[in-house]
Amino acid sequence: MADQKRAEGSTRQGRLAPPEWLIGGLRPTPAPIPWPAVARAAIALAAPLAVGLATGQSAYGALASMGALSGVIGDTADAYRMRIYNIAVPQLFGALGVTVGSLVFGHGWLAVAALTLVALASGMISSIGAVASVSGLLLLLNAVVGAGLPMPGPWWKAPLLLALGGLFVLLLSLLGWPLRRTEPERAAVAGSYRAAAEAIEAAATEAYDTRRQALTHSLNTTYDLILGRRAREHGRRGELVRLLAQLNALIPLVEAAPAVHLRGWGVDSQIPAAVRQLADAVDAGSTAPVDPELPAPTTPAERALDIALRHAFTVVHHPDPDQTNIDDRLGRPAALRIRLRRATRNVLLSGASWRYGLRLALCIGLAQVLVSVVPVERSYWVALTIVFVLKPDFGSVFARALMRAVGTAGGLLIAAAVLAEVPRGWWDVPVMLLLAALIPAFSAKGYAFQTAAITPVILLLSDVLNHQGFELVMPRLWDSLIGCAIALVAGYLLWPESWHTRIGTRLADAVAATADYVDYAFGSEDDRAERARRRRRLYRDLSTVRSEFQRALTEPPPTGPRAAAWWPLVVAVERIVDATTAARVRVNHGAAWPAAGEVREVAEQLRELARGLRRSENLVAVRVRLSGDAEGVLAPLRQELLSARSITSPHP
Repeated sequence: MADQKRAEGSTRQGRLAPPEWLIGGLRPTPAPIPWPAVARAAIALAAPLAVGLATGQSAYGALASMGALSGVIGDTADAYRMRIYNIAVPQLFGALGVTVGSLVFGHGWLAVAALTLVALASGMISSIGAVASVSGLLLLLNAVVGAGLPMPGPWWKAPLLLALGGLFVLLLSLLGWPLRRTEPERAAVAGSYRAAAEAIEAAATEAYDTRRQALTHSLNTTYDLILGRRAREHGRRGELVRLLAQLNALIPLVEAAPAVHLRGWGVDSQIPAAVRQLADAVDAGSTAPVDPELPAPTTPAERALDIALRHAFTVVHHPDPDQTNIDDRLGRPAALRIRLRRATRNVLLSGASWRYGLRLALCIGLAQVLVSVVPVERSYWVALTIVFVLKPDFGSVFARALMRAVGTAGGLLIAAAVLAEVPRGWWDVPVMLLLAALIPAFSAKGYAFQTAAITPVILLLSDVLNHQGFELVMPRLWDSLIGCAIALVAGYLLWPESWHTRIGTRLADAVAATADYVDYAFGSEDDRAERARRRRRLYRDLSTVRSEFQRALTEPPPTGPRAAAWWPLVVAVERIVDATTAARVRVNHGAAWPAAGEVREVAEQLRELARGLRRSENLVAVRVRLSGDAEGVLAPLRQELLSARSITSPHP
């Protein structure tokens, strides 16, 4: 009876609890505090303020600190050369934005038109990539600030001060470059080895899928890091050649992991320990020869793992990497001029780019019209809210609007205490030192927490410029709520593509690519490097699909429940790719080659699944019969395919 009452109470509590899509984004993400970034943020924002106070030009110091804030937001890369791109390039766009904004300050409808056009351009260039996204953000952000706050004359002074603040962040982030030139790249390669060790160690457990996803993410990041640097440095520098050879030596290990997983039992503890030993050697730059102690292999999967591991020991501990074995597994990036031309063409001809640009322009235009018609004090905050909420790569618009409102409310509580109790002047410096340090620490926890950290910093700097004190607090809350409402209505509800997400189409594309991979893996051609590139591209695409689904899970009905219903199929497709890789590894190490008819049948069933995903809004279970040897190399692949085809949407 007591158990029944507890169960009934739990059911009632579950019914009263808010839905997962509503509160999922408000949970803090477990992440370590990036202490170097915390120190840089504190110094970068507090130092300009102190210089401004010391010289009697506090407004100049506040503008430089605003520029430093932009640099802190973009300071997310580990590699030093990527920091130059992530911080310096957006500062140029930010300087352009504040120039345009200050030129139309106080010009009424001209300012409305100018900011609307800037919003269109900002939204379109944001679709190019990560650096372009931050550049577009700062272009519009600073244009809004320039059009909403009086800037010191002449016209070039404000952009110069903002740019100097951002470059100060860059200078601080590059201080360790002479002593740690390739340390971020080396740490990334070592991290990929450790991720591989964890995936192999979890081969016979339910944690394997999670570990394999972490390994995929690590490989994607590391290849982007090293290949991006090699594309900028002509010639073959010894350290980069060595790191790329070590990363390539990891690929056979990664390919062998699915074969070990599908075998159904674990591996000897010596194997993951040996992979971690390799990670330590990469970290330390060790070249002393090492003869690993490994168990004797008895199955094709174990032989594949043993050969891959011994090859990795040879490469990692060799003092001179083989210059003929440094071709990457994904293809080197194209020349800069080609990438610029391709990006320009994609921006101008892409429907998605135009749609996002128009959405952002509509929302900014409405916000500026509203604050022009209705007197709203310090109206720039409405548009600032829209800019952050509508960023395309920050997650769900609906969830961001909610988190922005919650984060702003939390940040305003901090700002209210600061503005009410701390006297203006030199006390601003230690307060800014503390508040700025919270930005990197809170940003790692989630969007709402980042907003809560940034809000009091912006308000404190705004108060240095306009001296409103505590009167800033409540208007900013109302402005944020107005901005969230405009973003939800004009940037979300009026655009069906935002709440009828294309998750089915994206998943269908990945399934069709999987069919092509099956054909190629067991086709007549035997280009191992090309097969590895296809597999890596496919895993990268599936990682993107997984991110899209996780984003859709935070949407309200019908998108969120639909994404939850389709989620098992995403996992099933990832397992199909694993099974294909495992089958090919077994063939490479002694298993019998599958019949051509078996391969064609599997590939055709995958293509039929892709066609069904494009046609239907709901998953329909399909019962199929697949022929083939029950003990053959493709048996696990057929089993995974049957499981994928049997998945159906749950009934309400």
